Amino acid sequence: MEELPESPVGGVIQKVVSVAGPALTVGSSLATGGTAASAGLAVVGSVVAGLGIVDWFRKLGNSKVNENLESLGQATEDALNRVEKTLREHGTSIDEIKVRIASPEFKEGMASAALQALRTTQRDRLNRMALILANSVMEKDLKSESLDDMMRAAVELTDWDVVVLGKMYESQKQILSNRNWSSGWSEQVGHIWTNWGTIFGLGEDQHLKVRSALSRLQSVGLVAEAQTHFVKDGSLATQAFGLLPEGKKFYERLQGIEVKK
Repeated sequence: MEELPESPVGGVIQKVVSVAGPALTVGSSLATGGTAASAGLAVVGSVVAGLGIVDWFRKLGNSKVNENLESLGQATEDALNRVEKTLREHGTSIDEIKVRIASPEFKEGMASAALQALRTTQRDRLNRMALILANSVMEKDLKSESLDDMMRAAVELTDWDVVVLGKMYESQKQILSNRNWSSGWSEQVGHIWTNWGTIFGLGEDQHLKVRSALSRLQSVGLVAEAQTHFVKDGSLATQAFGLLPEGKKFYERLQGIEVKK
């Protein structure tokens, strides 16, 4: 991180690291100061008391904060470098790229990502947030409320949840793109959902596996239940779920950034 490239991306990341530095130093001093106090907890005949559990938590917590922020910063810089190259290939000026990355909205997005980074131990979820930030710069869409919601979802969803969202995206994205609906959203979702087993590639015995993912996707506002009374083969269709605009946007922001060679 000490040798960031001299680009719009590198300058912003370097500033974030320099701002975070003092806070991390304070955390380190607190962890060090707790060592002596923890040692005093040892009691003859007690295994737990002699382990210094409190000190372990302090040290591990401080170490993970540093690791997560560095990983998030590096992943964001890598993604933004790809965005910069792509934008320049499409004629976007250096000044315009600087404006987007130096904007207050982007900095608020980085702050939101940094806070959410403290809630996970998984590198993949940090990478999700980096892609969301970079793709939001690409799309020139850095609304703070939207970024906050997407950062929270990026940390709370499992890999399987994202797979289910992707299946819904592929099967339902045309519904959200079609502005000349001949029928309502729920009705169209219902028609598609009658083939849910084919969409997800699962049998009836694995129905709850999908439901588990859908409950989490719904809790973060990416999908919603569709009110439908469709029947298939004489029986009621499985309770349908539909992709929301926020779900479509979130899934698209998780996609990798391609750079032409």
